[in-house]
Amino acid sequence: MRHLNILSTAFCAAAMGLLSLTSCEGGDLYTVDAPDWIAAKADSIAASKVPEELVGMMEDVYTIGATDYTTGWWAVFSKYYQIPDGQVWNAEFNLNINPAATNTYKNFALILCNDEDRGAADYKEYGAIRFDNQPSGNSEWGDYIIRDNVESSLTFNSDTDEGVDKLGGKVTLTIDRIDPNNFIIRMTNGVVTKTYTHKSALTNLNADGGNTVIRAFLVPEGSYIGFLRTNIEPIGGCTSAEDKLPLSMTLNGVPRKVLQGTEAADVFANITATVEFEQGVTKTIPAAELTLQAVPDMNTLGTKSLVAVYSKSYKGENCNPIIASAQFEVVDKMYTVLGAEDNTTGFWDVHSEAIKVEPGETFVTTFTNYTKAASNWNNFVVCLTSGDGSTEYGILRADNWGWGSAWAGEELGSKCQPSGGQTDWAAWLAAMDGARVTVMVTNNGDGTADVRSVMLGTDGQTYTQDYIGLNTVTNPDDFYFHFTVDGSHIVFDDVLGAEDNSTGFWNAHSDAFHVPAGMTLTRRFRNYTNGVGNWNNFVVCLTSGDGSTEYGILRADNWGWGTGWEGGELATKCTPSGGQTDWGAWLAAMDEAMVTVSVTNHGDGTADVRCVMLGNDGQTYTQDYIGLNTVTNPDNLYFHFTVDGSHLVFE
Repeated sequence: MRHLNILSTAFCAAAMGLLSLTSCEGGDLYTVDAPDWIAAKADSIAASKVPEELVGMMEDVYTIGATDYTTGWWAVFSKYYQIPDGQVWNAEFNLNINPAATNTYKNFALILCNDEDRGAADYKEYGAIRFDNQPSGNSEWGDYIIRDNVESSLTFNSDTDEGVDKLGGKVTLTIDRIDPNNFIIRMTNGVVTKTYTHKSALTNLNADGGNTVIRAFLVPEGSYIGFLRTNIEPIGGCTSAEDKLPLSMTLNGVPRKVLQGTEAADVFANITATVEFEQGVTKTIPAAELTLQAVPDMNTLGTKSLVAVYSKSYKGENCNPIIASAQFEVVDKMYTVLGAEDNTTGFWDVHSEAIKVEPGETFVTTFTNYTKAASNWNNFVVCLTSGDGSTEYGILRADNWGWGSAWAGEELGSKCQPSGGQTDWAAWLAAMDGARVTVMVTNNGDGTADVRSVMLGTDGQTYTQDYIGLNTVTNPDDFYFHFTVDGSHIVFDDVLGAEDNSTGFWNAHSDAFHVPAGMTLTRRFRNYTNGVGNWNNFVVCLTSGDGSTEYGILRADNWGWGTGWEGGELATKCTPSGGQTDWGAWLAAMDEAMVTVSVTNHGDGTADVRCVMLGNDGQTYTQDYIGLNTVTNPDNLYFHFTVDGSHLVFE
């Protein structure tokens, strides 16, 4: 891989020196967050909603009009695009509206003409169609344009109405000549859509009757156009982004944690950069075309900065490189530990984060337990408290013992029904060093709580410890739990998917959990995404216990399917919440988002899934799938997670 290694300190100085260079046009340096590049964050990648896919598009990157909005009418023009009979022209461009514009016509017009240049003796126009729609004004004109055939989602009563700003943004323009008796023009930016339908054959205005080609070109007024793509090559050819200056860069796929000793080539192999060029064109640049360096090194533990440099030429001259950076951490273990790993931590000396359990909810946590095995109590401890910790509803050890502020001394049995412990305590204790533990905490909502610990010992045996009906919960709306240890430590090592977000869809699956009828099970995790598509996040899978029946495969982004589902007809099987109002903001916020997923089994063949996502922007997003009606066996409902270009770290 070109330039992919840990460079010397001399390179660090050289990279810093880049900040003092000038560009090949003007005197400005094209950088990203140059003053604070060492402290830049990788998760500030801007994401946008995935547009409708257009086939056969080519780059055609150039500007039409003055960028200071001074272009008058009929002053500048786009290239000519020739549209043969029976074909469709698709184009994409950024329409930049003057923020100070007060007239509705300060946008652009599409001009249709015969196959001649403007000014030629045989040049003839069909007419013009502007993006704004003003039935009482001149938003369309020409001898061959029928204004009654225009429809728009935004209509102005006069040319001084407010709202011209709604016409700005990325515009998709389509001219459809497939049906000779149904000539269609459509222009939309996703907010405003305007269509023109000519319901008869176009008159051939070419002098040569055998030539049925028409031409189209764009004319701005008081605005400017950043042309992007076309499926028809214009007269004079396309202009590629390779001929444009790079302006900014963000990094994608930077791992948050790197295990000490990992080779740089392996760490950085899947990193890409999104580079924005003039006129808003972006390209994805692979690691092979970037110069990458870890600062100060990757040999020691701690927070590091990844510095990426991208260089290119512009019209034969070398331009200044642009620089972007992101932080990652070099660690000696890829998991979270509670307690000293030599099992020397005393009782109550460390505590995990407290997690709230809502009334009627069961929260599931998994971890590995390690013990010095001196006594039965040298294992994990579950603590049930109020949110501020002032009230202890119950302190429950792994070995059939517990207490709390509401408990009367050692009278455990009078406050709940413990399972009675193990039949062979010595075998249990030996098996607990390295045991995989699943703890389920249930808030019954009536002042009682249940705690079940399922322990898969190192001897292959499964042990359980239940505390059922703990009747000391004075406030079910203020019920939390956390863990502590005593001469032991626990490892929360549930990571699903590769930490560089390279795991493809369905290539990794978590454990499955049974959701009994009438119950709600909850899991919480931190979601990491490569940020490429909305679907590159967690996926909730509702299945039968053996996985043979898929009741529903539910993505984080308002989409799903399953064996009982018909294609993408999500709404016919349940009521989704409808997604987010700003998918771009949501996707950017989902990298390192804290996600709580709750699955409810109503016991009547329906289930609910609620996803609450606390984004890295501090905003809370939700995605619900309510009343999923495909659960053919309510007694056999399980759920697990998979990923797609993402990874999950469970709490």
